[in-house]
Amino acid sequence: MHTHDHYSAASLQILIAFPFILLFVFYLVAVGLSNRKKRSWPVYRIVVWSFGILCAILSLIGPISNLAHTNFSAHMIGHVLLGMVAPLLMALGAPITLLLRTINVHIARRLTAILRSRPLHFVQHPIIASLLNVGGLWMLYTTDLFPMMHENMLLYVIIHVHIFLAGYVFTISIIYVDLTPIRKSYLYRSVVFLFALAGHSVLSKYIYANPPIGVAKDQAELGSMIMYYGGDTVEVGLVSILFYQWYKKSSPIFINGKEAFTINNDKKFTVVGTDIEEVKRLNANAGMSYRELNEWFARQQSKAQTSTKKR
Repeated sequence: MHTHDHYSAASLQILIAFPFILLFVFYLVAVGLSNRKKRSWPVYRIVVWSFGILCAILSLIGPISNLAHTNFSAHMIGHVLLGMVAPLLMALGAPITLLLRTINVHIARRLTAILRSRPLHFVQHPIIASLLNVGGLWMLYTTDLFPMMHENMLLYVIIHVHIFLAGYVFTISIIYVDLTPIRKSYLYRSVVFLFALAGHSVLSKYIYANPPIGVAKDQAELGSMIMYYGGDTVEVGLVSILFYQWYKKSSPIFINGKEAFTINNDKKFTVVGTDIEEVKRLNANAGMSYRELNEWFARQQSKAQTSTKKR
């Protein structure tokens, strides 16, 4: 593999890692602003977001990034951290929900309209997200892109940005943590996920037998095993979250005192992710509201006055 000179490599690392540092700062600022007006933001979301940012930065700055130019195993560790671990942890941080809690209602509605737009819906479709994620990796490791990436600084940046964004979009297309206006069923996402998992596993085995251009066979074998077992570990976590969400949505409910099951994927949500039907259900079970109670008293008083006059 070819290497950049030390100065260029350091500048490149800082350039790619700087957006993640900004995201970390903006997230903490948003938490502070949100906690002033609303219920405290969950601590565990701050923790997973922080670790996600840390994984991304570790893959872009420091020993892993430096070795990745000459050592395929280090490159693959960086790939797992940047393209799989960081997207999963950052998605669990629910950044869109936090943003909607922080900004005013007018801007939140405009942002929600953007989230509902056709281009974003198309990219976030599980099949499209899978093709961008797994298909992009096939293109990287089975063509001349891999050696070219280490010769061209701009291409290096573009590919690393793609690896993270494709991994993040794929993650949020499989598990719904943030506001997702247009949703696919759990069965549909599970099937797509299985095909994506198979594509990733087959690619790791292909790399084992067919090293990318410029990669020694022993390094390709070790790197492919890191991709296979490291990727499987992250994917087990992803599918566990998916099935847990599915279980919660299909958990027993009681209708007229009898146990029943429900799986409903056509729910409506407010701009901050509140389940509208659930609010209506809770309100219906809560008895009369303050306004309804006043109206009832007014009607009773009116009836009493009418009865008195008749006498």
